[in-house]
Amino acid sequence: MVHAAERGDPMISRRVFISMMAGGLLAASLAAEAQPVSKVWRIGYLANGARTPDGGPPAALRQALLELGYVEGKTVTYAGRWAEAKRDRLPGLVAELVDLKVDLIVTREATSPGLPIRLPS
Repeated sequence: MVHAAERGDPMISRRVFISMMAGGLLAASLAAEAQPVSKVWRIGYLANGARTPDGGPPAALRQALLELGYVEGKTVTYAGRWAEAKRDRLPGLVAELVDLKVDLIVTREATSPGLPIRLPS
């Protein structure tokens, strides 16, 4: 049997076409597997009150982030700090969160925003 390429015919043979498609699909799948994992966001949680039983931020915050597509342990992690009603501990706790290089610090306490804190530049 004479192949299309041997006849000078510009038409690609079925075997060549299938081989090219298979090679392209293989290359695409390997490229997809080699893509970097998405960033895992580190969220610091600061509270003036007592530590939660599970050591995590409020369930409402975790649920809201989950609804936005952030999965705990996969795309987001939490670092919580609690002042145990001792306001003078807050600056040190903020410094700890900064040292942990969290991407965001969340607080719900009305007294915290007015707290003078110096962050490293």
